[in-house]
Amino acid sequence: MKKIILFGFAVLFSFVSSSQETLKLDDIFKNGTYGSKGYGPVRWMKDNKGYSTLQRNNNVGGRDIIRYEAKSGKRSVLVSAKQLIPKGQSKPLSITNYEWSVDNSKLLIFTNTRKVWRHHTRGDYWVLDMKSGKLSQLGKTIERTTMMFAKFSPDATRVGFVSKNNIFVEDIATGKSTQVTFDGSTSIINGTFDWVYEEELSCRDGFRWSPDGTQIAYWQSDTKGVGTFYMINNTDSIYSKLIPLPYPKVGTTNSAVKVGVVNATGGKTKWFNVPGDSRNNYLARMDFIPNSNEVMIQQLNRKQNTNTVRVGNTKTMSLNTILVDKDDAWLNVHDNIMWLENEKYFTWTSEKDGYLHLYKVSRDGKSSQTITTGDIDVVRINCIDPKGGYVYYTASPENYTQRYLYRSKINGKSKPERVSPTNQSGQHSYQISADAKFAIHGFQNATTPNTISLINLQKHKTIRVLEANTAIKQKVAKLNLAPKEFIKIDIGDVVLDSWMIKPKDFNPNKKYPIIFYVYGEPAGSTVQDNWGGGDLWHQFLAQQGYIVVSIDNRGTRTPRGRDWRKSIYGQIGILAAHDQAAAAKELFKTYSFIDTNKVGMWGWSGGGQMTMNCLFRYPDVYTAGIAVAFVADQRLYDNIYQERYMGLLEENEANYIAGSPITHAKNLKGDLMIMHGTGDDNVHYQSFEKMANELIKHNKMFDMMSYPNRDHGIRGGNTSYHLRQTMVKYWEKVFSKKNDLVKVKQ
Repeated sequence: MKKIILFGFAVLFSFVSSSQETLKLDDIFKNGTYGSKGYGPVRWMKDNKGYSTLQRNNNVGGRDIIRYEAKSGKRSVLVSAKQLIPKGQSKPLSITNYEWSVDNSKLLIFTNTRKVWRHHTRGDYWVLDMKSGKLSQLGKTIERTTMMFAKFSPDATRVGFVSKNNIFVEDIATGKSTQVTFDGSTSIINGTFDWVYEEELSCRDGFRWSPDGTQIAYWQSDTKGVGTFYMINNTDSIYSKLIPLPYPKVGTTNSAVKVGVVNATGGKTKWFNVPGDSRNNYLARMDFIPNSNEVMIQQLNRKQNTNTVRVGNTKTMSLNTILVDKDDAWLNVHDNIMWLENEKYFTWTSEKDGYLHLYKVSRDGKSSQTITTGDIDVVRINCIDPKGGYVYYTASPENYTQRYLYRSKINGKSKPERVSPTNQSGQHSYQISADAKFAIHGFQNATTPNTISLINLQKHKTIRVLEANTAIKQKVAKLNLAPKEFIKIDIGDVVLDSWMIKPKDFNPNKKYPIIFYVYGEPAGSTVQDNWGGGDLWHQFLAQQGYIVVSIDNRGTRTPRGRDWRKSIYGQIGILAAHDQAAAAKELFKTYSFIDTNKVGMWGWSGGGQMTMNCLFRYPDVYTAGIAVAFVADQRLYDNIYQERYMGLLEENEANYIAGSPITHAKNLKGDLMIMHGTGDDNVHYQSFEKMANELIKHNKMFDMMSYPNRDHGIRGGNTSYHLRQTMVKYWEKVFSKKNDLVKVKQ
């Protein structure tokens, strides 16, 4: 018989509190009452004996850059905020980010930032010379807030940067800027990327200094031929404004991307002749091999099921294929490449044996040695310690909702060894010093805000607590929140991870409406034993009298092996909806306190799409849904994401159609609210209008809410609060059709 199993423990908010407070919606989304604190950003110094971080300067404003000795905790001011006051100004620079030169002799400051696409990647840059104390602005002849991805040359005498799709090099001592590319335009992009490369391949910074500082290797994208999607701004003028966005949708033309090399002093660019159609392959990664004039290039084919790794010589422009990785489904690009033994070997991850394991591969690709073994996925490489002979990595082979630090011998002659303490169940993060002696350690779980400490890594012993988030712990304690119970649901084919939050003052003899929170796609997971802001939104819903549940269906991004992740290939919206509905039915059988006449689901983005797929495909299971920022038809979304998980349109069009909620809109029986930002550059408002049109076509009643000019996150000003309040009122409306519903308290 299929069963539901409580595992581990019910996660309890067990803080002792003398008084009890009510969780309010405006405190969550408007007032910032329950925001937790981070620490940093942290930069380990060259000597590995200390680190730098930012701290507020209460005298002049701005932030100081502070050094802390790891062992002693000794504090010293490396750079005072006063030193960051430009000549003729009264306030210090606002530091968005900072980077040290390799020798720590100079500091690069990123400030006055602006968005490009979805991220703050352009702004202004300043350099502080630590010896002389001179503060100088880069690109004085460059238009303000147009500089991107500035970085020191290896010898820290120059800085390279991008402005208006061209690459520049500036001599720090003289302030002279040299433009090294000249063909950048609205359609030719040098040193950075178009929208889809940034969004789906995490490609933003598009150039690299050679180790000797004589050359710059960079990507160039030719966007001519890419379809333009037009967003429209109707609110800021009496006439509408069109906002053009080159955006390749499923089955359409990509940018032509190539990699070239130019002398850092200027001159003609030389281009690598990478085999294959440049519009139907992706040059997903490129970087110099340390201490060489060679670059490693990863090329994915359009289906993204073959990753061809080539080494290119920047002097001769020759290319040599050293590794070809293949999968019947898809492959992810590899950022876990680290070089070993004077660049004779590099690390590589592959799922070829069923789990994402780490390998040691020779520079020519002719030999490969397994580093990690067993039923364990390497989530990420945290650090390689050649002297100690270990690679440190994140994994969680026993509980897929958690994350721990492990280590294995680089020679592959050891079993995975857990480093994270056994008495801290949850998720761990590490920023490890280069010598693997110290680490900034973050620990959190569903009831514990991130606690950040400096540790001795070898003993995993806390040296100092850097941020305990005591204030947020105390605030949350006063709320007397319900347990978040982690459960496993057996649906026959597979056992799914899930969590449940019950209403306050829960009575098992009563019937409660249930709301499912869903994502369900390969890009993420909702069932994680982490803080997540205390999941206060769902706690709020539970306090209004709802059971709240989230389930990770097959295909979600969890460390459960290749078969789990790739099972969804070619059937996005189909398999996941089946798993969600099957799990819901098991819950209904198991728990008599669930009112099966009041079954809601909500999700954002892919979760909005999943909400409608479940509501339309299983109308006898779900009675109401809220879909936010959703994809109505998978053919409307970008090609890199959708083709990665669905295959090419011409090879799988039937499932593209079958997996799209718009195909099944005619089956709607329950209540539906759709919500979208009209300025969504990721999932276009087009999906919203097409879905509305289809529902109207079939005479299906529904509710809708548009947010003018808001992007995919639908935020800004009062927006988040308004959206959540709208959702609360909607649940109240649809579930109060029966008299026994608990009224929502505002």
